[in-house]
Amino acid sequence: MSWSASVAADDPQSVPVTLDEAAERATSAAGWVEENWSTWLNTGLRIVLILVVALLLRMAIRRALTRLIDRMNRSAQAVEGTALGGLLVNAERRRQRSEAIGSVLRSVASFLILGTAGLMILGAFKIDLAPLLASAGVAGVAIGFGARNLVTDFLSGVFMILEDQYGVGDSVDAGVASGEVVEVGLRVTKLRGDNGEIWYVRNGEIKRIGNLSQGWATAALDVTVRPTEDLDRIRTVITEVAEAMAKEEPWNERLWGPVEILGLNEVLLDSMTVRVSAKTMPGKALGVERELRWRIKRALDAAGIRIVGGVPAQAEEAAADPTAGMAAPSAFSSTTSPQSAAATPLPPSSPNLSK
Repeated sequence: MSWSASVAADDPQSVPVTLDEAAERATSAAGWVEENWSTWLNTGLRIVLILVVALLLRMAIRRALTRLIDRMNRSAQAVEGTALGGLLVNAERRRQRSEAIGSVLRSVASFLILGTAGLMILGAFKIDLAPLLASAGVAGVAIGFGARNLVTDFLSGVFMILEDQYGVGDSVDAGVASGEVVEVGLRVTKLRGDNGEIWYVRNGEIKRIGNLSQGWATAALDVTVRPTEDLDRIRTVITEVAEAMAKEEPWNERLWGPVEILGLNEVLLDSMTVRVSAKTMPGKALGVERELRWRIKRALDAAGIRIVGGVPAQAEEAAADPTAGMAAPSAFSSTTSPQSAAATPLPPSSPNLSK
């Protein structure tokens, strides 16, 4: 029995294949492989080359970004502890900001490089990318319209971090809310209010920002006294208080300049106001104002200078009047007055008259 007959016996429904036909099919397959192996090899080498170039480029860009961030951190550490470093952001905050920027840039670079490499690999397989790109464009437009607020928040957060508008620990006024920055994200910024509440503010809603913790702050207070006080004496007392405060801990670090007496801010009939100002460490203006106001009040009381609203000065006592303790004359003191006569009791009746 031949080989074709045995195959037919095993599978009655299969078409009998002779040895000649099997050899012919094997020859055709070998010829097809021989004709297309160069194409496969070319495609495989192209894919490998694309992957190698993409990975090398991604590695080089990430390393360059890491070196840039390290250089930014070294420059921040170089000015830390100097007078310039006090006005700038401290090294730890610069490090956090540079790390956040580097993370964003590395993620964007990896997405662009690997995405481009993926499209090139699909093109190497001779896949038509036009429908795919068109679909991606339509989907991008739809997502852009549907999530435009999310995109706005993300872009605003990126620029806030790049421009270092504020950081964790800063006291800011964001318009919609104010307080201390707890967390800075690419979409939401967390603020802790004065009463301990947490505000979640979307970065896209922040139209203006006031940072109270960068640079320096100003402590200003008004001293209101009576208009009859001596201005030169008031200036001397306040100057002595300011010099003594500037030499004590911790006010010598919180005061970044001498306490200045700017002059009279207001003059009224019953009072006059002296404006006092000082440049302080960021975020410490309120504490400096309270301490300075406390010391000035005590010094003015010790110098006999009374502020408006205090205990009024006692007038000098005049000579004692001997008649001050005497009562005014009364109509009842005269026995002949009608009031005295009306108040005199009637005499008792005589017994002879009763008989």
